[in-house]
Amino acid sequence: MTRQHYTGGCQCGAISYKVDADLERTFTCNCSRCKRMGFVLTFVSREDFHLVKDGPVTEYLFNRQQIHHRFCPTCGVEAYAFGKGPDGSDVVAVNVNCLDGINPRALASQAVDGASY
Repeated sequence: MTRQHYTGGCQCGAISYKVDADLERTFTCNCSRCKRMGFVLTFVSREDFHLVKDGPVTEYLFNRQQIHHRFCPTCGVEAYAFGKGPDGSDVVAVNVNCLDGINPRALASQAVDGASY
């Protein structure tokens, strides 16, 4: 695992964060939300994610209402989401599109069939 330190946030700068993540493990998903939003995601432990600027956020829950999709009400960008891992631990889904200096389309992301859940 190759974890590195990254910064990221929403488009207007109201939300910013620092995260230690392994971008060799990124995912795309075909669920009704991820497909429409074009997300490339990586999942990190809650301890590896630090909000620097937590401007106003709006939360969206859908389907099983287990993932807390947090997005900026000004620019509309969902930069991260809070949820639980398969083992029940707190995790953060980081939108790799929102990481500074990263081209998420150049990553070898694994496709996940979220539409079947």
